[in-house]
Amino acid sequence: MAKHFYFSFFALLFLTALHNSYAQHEFLIGDALPDAPELTARGTYGVGVQTINLVNKNQLDVLSIKDGKGKMYDRPITIEVWYPALVPDGVEEIETYTQVLGRNGTEDRPVIPFTFNGRALRDAVAIKDNGKYPLVILSHGYVGSRFLFTYLGENLASKGYVVVSIDHTDSTYKDAANFTSTLANRSLDQLFVLNELDRLSAAGSGSFLTGLVDTDNTGLIGYSMGGYGGLNTCGAGYSSGALGFFKTMTGGSDALNKRGMDSEAYKNSIDPRIKAFVALAPWGMANGIWDANGLAGLKTPTLFVAGSEDDISGYEKGIKAIYEGAVNSDRYLLTYINARHNVAPNPPASATMKPGLHIDEYLRYADSVWDMRRINNVNQHFITAFLGIHLKDADYQEYLNVEPDANTGNWKGFKPRTSIGMELLHSTPAID
Repeated sequence: MAKHFYFSFFALLFLTALHNSYAQHEFLIGDALPDAPELTARGTYGVGVQTINLVNKNQLDVLSIKDGKGKMYDRPITIEVWYPALVPDGVEEIETYTQVLGRNGTEDRPVIPFTFNGRALRDAVAIKDNGKYPLVILSHGYVGSRFLFTYLGENLASKGYVVVSIDHTDSTYKDAANFTSTLANRSLDQLFVLNELDRLSAAGSGSFLTGLVDTDNTGLIGYSMGGYGGLNTCGAGYSSGALGFFKTMTGGSDALNKRGMDSEAYKNSIDPRIKAFVALAPWGMANGIWDANGLAGLKTPTLFVAGSEDDISGYEKGIKAIYEGAVNSDRYLLTYINARHNVAPNPPASATMKPGLHIDEYLRYADSVWDMRRINNVNQHFITAFLGIHLKDADYQEYLNVEPDANTGNWKGFKPRTSIGMELLHSTPAID
């Protein structure tokens, strides 16, 4: 009996150790593939993760608008925060995230939870002896969630950033509502979160973020509708046509006017703390959201990322047109040739591949030509270089000063035979 007990006990310890080793070394979302470019690799910091529930008080409830008028409410905003952290020896740097399938602005697709793993430690102790870290804000599309690009949040935190990903109320897989709420609130949510991180990092806030965040060095990353809002946040005011479109959709509301290019209040809202912007497949140009005057208002250094066959935001008349029209920004355009709209999300989890599910559950994450893990790695590489230059004064310019055509095989940081199928354009600002 004793022998059997000791055998079982040590067998359990062995299996536990084996499981832990496997969990540490199996491929997880965000890990580097063998052909990943150089700056994909994680940094030297351990990564902690925490959830914070915020409330933006006394906001217009766009969904309540009737005959041009709406009620005020306290708008809830949940954020996920990744940050440099202490990971004790022998403790797994593994976090299980819960995402959901389902709702896409309709009630006929049930919300179904699923889980996936990433490389972070929940509630880990933040490292504060290296000074404050630049802030990076992630803003998802319609629909999406704060867990849409964990591969990027974890990776940047390991390189010495505090990364905050927003759940945009009325725009997530759980609570998708009328599109007007997303149109009106996206840039407002981004600015609110920036101000809240400034508050939470201040002395006496009682938050684990106290003394951790340098909000004066902020990068904003927006995907699809997050890019739509981010462009506006960074200086591209909406056109009169966009304001009219919103007014028609809401039965007469002028609520979006305060984000229009002709609004003095809008011009005064452009926040100098945002030093760099990454626009992943930004939506709106093909729908007349900006005119030449609005695009000229974007002066923040910007990295655009697109698929050449984007059928949601459009490419030639959409994302590339924004790139070409943002004449006062130092800007880049990274294009995945033949990719469609999904140039930002995590790869599809196994839960999205079950028989009987709506195909869009899979296509929210997948591209029909590109391996999403490959796109994730390339994004990590170029975003590391771009943010490093603008937020950390890092000497990464050589990774962006490459020939436009990747098929030459000479892109800095790419392994032999792996720089293929992409294009990187660069334009300097018309003004200083």
